[in-house]
Amino acid sequence: MSDDVSDEFDDDDRLDDDGRDGDDGAADGVALRVLEYVVSEIVDDPDEVSIDEDRYGDSVRFDVTVASDDVGRVIGRRGRTAQAIRAVVRAAAAKEGAESEVEFLD
Repeated sequence: MSDDVSDEFDDDDRLDDDGRDGDDGAADGVALRVLEYVVSEIVDDPDEVSIDEDRYGDSVRFDVTVASDDVGRVIGRRGRTAQAIRAVVRAAAAKEGAESEVEFLD
């Protein structure tokens, strides 16, 4: 894409996949989809994955619940898997100009 064409569009002009304007101030677009994908791929029972979100300003908190047998999978040894998931989701949220927090609930 040339600079002339890319100057005509900025991130605020884009629509989410559902056709809504993407500037609702939360990281629920890409960050939520990334979180859902990563967690669902890690666990044995992806149908039991539940993600609740709480928004406050330009921040969003994701509370992730998985089947009891899968908690260890998403936490990982010494919490390394959980930290990696948080880092990826944080990067996705930052791309949208938001902050994110991911908590794994028992």
